[in-house]
Amino acid sequence: MQAPVAHADLKVCNNTKSLVGVSVGYREKGDWTVQGWWRIPPEVCASLVEGDLSSRYYYLHAEDADTGGRWRGPVFMCTSSKQYKIKGLKDCFARGFERTGFFEVDTGNQKSWQVRLNEADQTKKEQETQ
Repeated sequence: MQAPVAHADLKVCNNTKSLVGVSVGYREKGDWTVQGWWRIPPEVCASLVEGDLSSRYYYLHAEDADTGGRWRGPVFMCTSSKQYKIKGLKDCFARGFERTGFFEVDTGNQKSWQVRLNEADQTKKEQETQ
């Protein structure tokens, strides 16, 4: 009997009580790829990048479907309101995309990594307008 094969992935766990939409950005063979949206139900983990991680840094943006809160950061990448996979980071608006802030995840060159989204870490919608 063979031992189960361990799967190395970039996983995002939704530790909230709301449905969360998640996007990920990463370098792939020297080019940037940004893709989304994964819809992750409350208290569920999902693999965004499957297999051994080939980059040290990944970038995430997430939105809480109920509260409008977001997990974001200072690194801007192209996104779309519908499901997407975008190559490159330049000219987002000219290419018909939105420009969205992502936060950096440093995996330390590990082959597998997990990120937990908590309500306390999100930016509330009201704070964005101030």
